[in-house]
Formats: sequence, structure tokens, C-alpha cells
Amino acid sequence: MALDDFDRALMTATQGGLPLVPRPYDAVGERLGVSGQQVRERLAQMLESGLIRRIGAVPNHYRLGFTANGMSVWDVDDALVDLLGERIGQLPGVSHCYRRPRHLPKASPGRSQDAESPSGGDGVQCTPTGGIYWPYNLFAMLHGRSRAEVEQQAVQLHELLGSACRGHDILYSTAILKKTGLRLRQSQES
Repeated sequence: MALDDFDRALMTATQGGLPLVPRPYDAVGERLGVSGQQVRERLAQMLESGLIRRIGAVPNHYRLGFTANGMSVWDVDDALVDLLGERIGQLPGVSHCYRRPRHLPKASPGRSQDAESPSGGDGVQCTPTGGIYWPYNLFAMLHGRSRAEVEQQAVQLHELLGSACRGHDILYSTAILKKTGLRLRQSQES
């Protein structure tokens, strides 16, 4: 679907966020010379057609006081990971949850407990042949005001996963690298 001039102006006006005013769609409409109702209707059409994926809040967890942010990674039975991932993604402390491929030694294409895995615990390790060993297939981002709070959330996830969980770890964030979505380039905005 090609963007017309109004679509491009609307996307440019909203891609940095809606104005923080009581009637943000009216404010955008005023800027574009249309009504707030027209803005809402066109955004709804763009959502329905898939031209834009979603409209939502993008919180800055650090500014909200959630300074302990950890990506929890889980080694979950492949037969149950989708079902359990759906449940975990609905927990209040989880901002996003997704499945990723494992990195196992080539000698063991399927996951099994007796795979040629290195000893010594969870996490990224090198196999005897020099490959990277990453057993985790489920990722869930946790947010808390302290690491203890995040670790308590991880205990809840572990209880939910039950015997399907074979190992886990928490990788804590040390910096915010990016907090913006896709943007139209400046040369396309006029």
C-alpha cells in the first residue's frame, strides 16, 4: 500500500508520540488541518490494513523507577514452549516474551538431556569443539525496582514452567540503547 500525502503527514506527526494533552488526536488534526475524528478514523484504517502495526505506550522503565531490568532466559521443553510462553507473556511483570532458537552443538540436532553439552551450569559456554552453547529457547523481559524484585518474578515464572524448565538465567540491562520505533526518513516527510 502506497502512502498518500496525508498518510505521510499523519505518520510524521505521530511517529514521535502523541502530544501529551487531554485531546491528542484533536491536537494532531489541528496541526494537519483536519478534525481529530478524521485522524482517529485514518489511524484505525491504517491499523486494520497493517500499514501501521500498533499504537501504544512506550514506557521508559528507568524513568518510572524500574531500574532492575532483566531478560530472563529459559531452557523449556520444545513441545511445551509455545503454550507456556503464552501464559508467561500475560503475567503483569513481563513486558515481552518470545521464543528464540537454541544454539546447540551440531552433534545433537534435537534437544536431549544427554546432548554433548558442556558441564558447569547455565549460560553461554563453549563446547569441546569450540562452538557456542546456548540452551535457552524462551525469553521474558522482567522489570523491577531492585534485582531482588526481578528475581522474585523469575521464581514465579519458574513455578509456572514447572518440570518443563531445564535451566534459566537472568541477563540484566546495563544501558538503554534504543527507545524508538521505525521512523520515516526526513527526505520522505515533505
